[in-house]
Amino acid sequence: MNVKQFNSVLKISVFALLCLSIGACNQAMENKDYALSKVDVTEEHAAYGTETNDDVSLSPQAEIKMPKELKIIKSAKARYKVANVKMTTHKIRQLAGKYEAYISDLRFENNLHSIENRFTIKVPKQYFDVLMDSIKNIVEFVEYENVTTKDVSEEYVDLETRLKTKLEVKQRYETILRKKAKTVEDILATEEKLRIIQEEIESAQGRLKFLTNKVAYSTIQIDLYETVAYKEAPESYSKTFLSKTKEGFSFGWNIIKSIVLGIIYLWPIAVLSIFIFFFVRKRLRKKV
Repeated sequence: MNVKQFNSVLKISVFALLCLSIGACNQAMENKDYALSKVDVTEEHAAYGTETNDDVSLSPQAEIKMPKELKIIKSAKARYKVANVKMTTHKIRQLAGKYEAYISDLRFENNLHSIENRFTIKVPKQYFDVLMDSIKNIVEFVEYENVTTKDVSEEYVDLETRLKTKLEVKQRYETILRKKAKTVEDILATEEKLRIIQEEIESAQGRLKFLTNKVAYSTIQIDLYETVAYKEAPESYSKTFLSKTKEGFSFGWNIIKSIVLGIIYLWPIAVLSIFIFFFVRKRLRKKV
């Protein structure tokens, strides 16, 4: 192969490699554009799917209405040892008045080995913890404290929803009774439905009121006890000289009261007797 032939083959080879390189670059650019367009479509589809899910989650039917604040019923049971039950009870009464609470029931017991006082305090929920801490500061020993909470938020919301629905149903029945009920049978049937729905409404309202009161006022049941020296019960009781003296004065005073009251009740007879006495005496003087 001479030099001219060699140069021709070399030029042809270089030209062929150049064409192949240009073709490969164009193919790569086309694949890149295709990939980008495919990604764009995927992202748009994902965005559309996200918007659809948001619409579903924010639909009114899917919303769960919860109360602005949780409806919690608080209650506590506590037993305390104190130095003086009566004095501590008085202090707790003062604390209850300070925190707008009141004592709902009280039971006092005095036996041979202890003095006990059990009572229940109804306190506004916002003062529950501070009242418990205040009581704890005036006792000698805490035997136990049990605090329980009950969340009735779900029941409260359910009752409110049911009550709203029943009120709407009642309103529809009232409209039927006023405008559409023509025959006696229709009127009686509608009135019976109204009676049933009214009973259900009153029951729901009563339950709501009960839960509202239980949430608004927490319950604290307190047992106070004071230990005393054990004394055996005597077989028989005898009155002391002092107690007998008191009974004697009381008996004498009762006799005086009875005599005075008897004279007051019999004053007409006394006046009549005096009149008869002077009348007879005057007649006897005239005869003499």
